[in-house]
Amino acid sequence: MKKPKIICLCGSTRYTEQMLVKQWELTKQGFVVLSWCALPDWYFAGEDKAHIGDQEGIEEIVDEVHKRKIDIADEVFVLNIGGYIGESTKSEIDYAESIGKPVMYME
Repeated sequence: MKKPKIICLCGSTRYTEQMLVKQWELTKQGFVVLSWCALPDWYFAGEDKAHIGDQEGIEEIVDEVHKRKIDIADEVFVLNIGGYIGESTKSEIDYAESIGKPVMYME
């Protein structure tokens, strides 16, 4: 078996359920998949389940770690459901393009 392609998933954490499904679909196809952290609902203290990095004051750390995942990946796959791309995801896309990583989009 040849070395599997590594794909880094990017997108809003509001789409974590869709990310988990896409991660599974790509894994079944033989890809290594890097994604954002999926946390259970009980972990969140506030109503806004989409921005836990902001809630915990670690958004910069989480963003930097995700860029290192992009460094490792062969390509980036953006979950832009309904065409939505948030500020953090846009930053990740810009970074991927700046280092020459191919960027694919779900929609």
